[in-house]
Amino acid sequence: MKLKLVSLATVAVLAAGCATEQGTQTAVGTGVGAAVGAGLGNLIGGNTTGTLVGAAVGGALGGATGYNWNAIRGKLNKDTAGTGTQITEQPDGSLKVNIPSQVTFDTDSSTIKPSFRAVLDQVSQTLNQHPDVAATVVGHTDSTGNPSYNMQLSQRRAQSVAGYLGDRGVARNRLAAEGRGQTQPIADNATEAGRAQNRRVEIFLKPIQG
Repeated sequence: MKLKLVSLATVAVLAAGCATEQGTQTAVGTGVGAAVGAGLGNLIGGNTTGTLVGAAVGGALGGATGYNWNAIRGKLNKDTAGTGTQITEQPDGSLKVNIPSQVTFDTDSSTIKPSFRAVLDQVSQTLNQHPDVAATVVGHTDSTGNPSYNMQLSQRRAQSVAGYLGDRGVARNRLAAEGRGQTQPIADNATEAGRAQNRRVEIFLKPIQG
């Protein structure tokens, strides 16, 4: 019994430490933490009480290490409906906003299309409402053309997007731009449909660590 109490106290200390380190960040990992904590609590307590206590501690631990994307994801899904934009939470805790090629840029261009501005206006509004979130813009191309040129084109496109967000009031130190060229395809470049999927802009939203 003494060993069980020590183990539970240790977990509680870890949870408190994470909460202190992360400050006021809202939780997205609460559910996962609670599930893990429930299993831990079962090992500690071996009964329902131990499971519930472990779930509570695990929930605190998960909540201290994540970010609550629910409101942001819901708003972006609503505001970008009909554009083909996909918004998904990533394993590293970031939120990926994936905008397809038919919305973003014309062929061989880094000039933002009018249809893309509407999406970016919503992203910039979200970032301005959440100053604790940073954005990394990543540009991708298909495999058509010279790989070196495609890398440069994807970089120019990412910089155009970051610049647009900055012009809409998002602090420049919260924005980053990267070009990946044709190096990270998500579909088969042998087909037009696949190439269209590979030509994309991704915006990764992530809480600022501080």
